[in-house]
Amino acid sequence: MGPPYRGVHRFVTRILPSPAPAPSSLVIVRICLLIVLALAAASCSTAGPSTNDAVSTPATDEIGPSVESGLVDASGLVFPAAPATPEGPLDDQSIAAIERVWDSLSTQVDSADVVAIGATGDARLAWLLSDLLRFFQGAGVGGAAVDAFNELTGVEIPNTNQVRHWRTVTDHLIAWDTPAPPGYVDYKEQLFTFVEPGWQPFFADADADVDWRLISWGGVRIDDRPLGDLGPCLRGCIPALDDPPATDAGRGDWYADEAIVFGVTVNGESRAYPKNIMEVHEMVNDTLGGRRIGMPYCTLCGSAQAFYTDVVPPGFDSLTLRTSGLLSRSNKVMYDLDSQSMFDTFFGTALTGPLRQADFVLEPLTVVTSTWGDWRAAHPETTIVFEDGGRGISYPGDPLEGRDDNGPIFPVGDVDSRLPVQEQVLGVIAPDGTAIAFPVVAALAALAGGTDVSVGDVRLENDGGGLRAVDDIGRELATHQAFWFAWSQFHPTTAVWSP
Repeated sequence: MGPPYRGVHRFVTRILPSPAPAPSSLVIVRICLLIVLALAAASCSTAGPSTNDAVSTPATDEIGPSVESGLVDASGLVFPAAPATPEGPLDDQSIAAIERVWDSLSTQVDSADVVAIGATGDARLAWLLSDLLRFFQGAGVGGAAVDAFNELTGVEIPNTNQVRHWRTVTDHLIAWDTPAPPGYVDYKEQLFTFVEPGWQPFFADADADVDWRLISWGGVRIDDRPLGDLGPCLRGCIPALDDPPATDAGRGDWYADEAIVFGVTVNGESRAYPKNIMEVHEMVNDTLGGRRIGMPYCTLCGSAQAFYTDVVPPGFDSLTLRTSGLLSRSNKVMYDLDSQSMFDTFFGTALTGPLRQADFVLEPLTVVTSTWGDWRAAHPETTIVFEDGGRGISYPGDPLEGRDDNGPIFPVGDVDSRLPVQEQVLGVIAPDGTAIAFPVVAALAALAGGTDVSVGDVRLENDGGGLRAVDDIGRELATHQAFWFAWSQFHPTTAVWSP
C-alpha cells in the first residue's frame, strides 16, 4: 500500500497533491497532522528507526518474559506466552478509562487517561491501545499506550520508538489471538472514521464478516473517485488505473526486457501490466478478451491477482474495484465503489454490504509474473500498457526502492517458518480444496531441467518465464503468486511442494 515508502511517496505527492485543510476546522488540521506523522513514520519503516529516535529496536533479550509461546515473528524472535484475559462484559473502571480517551479524540487526548487503560488489568483492551498507536505515534499519547500495553500484558517493550512499537504491539496481539473487548467495533469505528469518514459504510454492516482486530490503516485515504477519473487523487489515496490504453508488443520497447510484468490472458487476448506502473496504482480495472477484470496488486504481499468483475449477482452492475486504504495482516483491503462492499482481497470474498448479503465471491483468473522479454516471446500478440498509463506522466523505474526486501513492514503476527517470509510462492487451490504452495524459483528450475512439478492433481507449466497451473486433465487452475508469509497466513494448512 502506498505511499508509505520513499520512492512512491515522493512520486505520488508530486503528481497527486493533497489539498490544504479547511482553515475553519482545527479538528481536521489536527487529524491531518496525525496522518502526516503516520505517513512519515511508515516511509521510514524500511530503513530502521528515524534519526530522531533515541534508541534502536530493542534486542531479543529486552522483550518479554522468559516464558515463550513457541510462535515466532517475521524476524525469527519467539513471542512470550499470552497473558490471561477475562470473559464477559467490561467493568465500570474499564469503560470509564476508555470513554475518557475516546471522548477527547476531537480535542486533546490526555496521556494520563491512556495510562489508566493499562491499570484496568483487562488485557483485551490492548487492542484499543494498538489502534491508538497507529494514529498517535509521538512520545506523549504513543508512549503512554506502550506503557499501558506493558502493564496489561507483562511484555516489556521499551518506550522509545512508538512507530516500530505499534507493529510490535500488534504482532503480539495477533500471534496470541487476544480476544477483542466488548464494544470493540464501535470504538474502532469512532476512531477510524474520525480519520477517514469514507470508511463508515464498512462499519455500518452489523453482520460484517470482518475480524476487525486485524484491520489496520495502510497510511493512505480511501480511493472514492468515479470510474475513469484521470485527475489527481486530491485526498491522498492510491488512484486506481481505469481502462489504461495499451500498445502492441512492438511498441513496448520502452520497457526493459528484464523488467517484471504481470501477464493476463482472457479468451486468447494477452496483456502485460508493467510492475512499476502497478506499484504506483495497485489496482487496474480493464477490459480484456471481451471481459471486465479487476486486478489488485498488494505490494506488501508481493501479490498480483485478477478477478472477473462482470459476473455479479442480479441487481448489480459490473464492479469497480478500489483501494480502501485499509490492511488486514499486511494484505490490502479492496472494495467495490458502487455497492461500498468491502472485500477480502486474498480470497475475493465480499465481507460487508450488499455483496456480502448476496454471498458474493469474485471469480479469480491467473496472473503470470514474468519478465517483459520472456512474456513477449511467449505471447507475441500481447499488448502492454502505455508507458504513461494514459495519464501523460512518467513513472519511476523502481518506485518501491527495495522497500519489501527485508520482511513485512506492517503487523502480521506469527509466521510459518517452513520457508523464508519473503520467498515468492505460487499458491494454488487443488480441485479437492487443498491449498498448495510452490516455491517459485525452485519450481522454475525444476521445469527448466525437465522435472515434473506436481502435487496430486495439480501440475505447473512454464508460461513465458512464469508459472501457471493445470489439473490432471489440463484444465487451467487460478493461481496466486505471493510472499510466503502472506500465502501461509491466509492458508495456514497449506501443503508445500519441494523438489
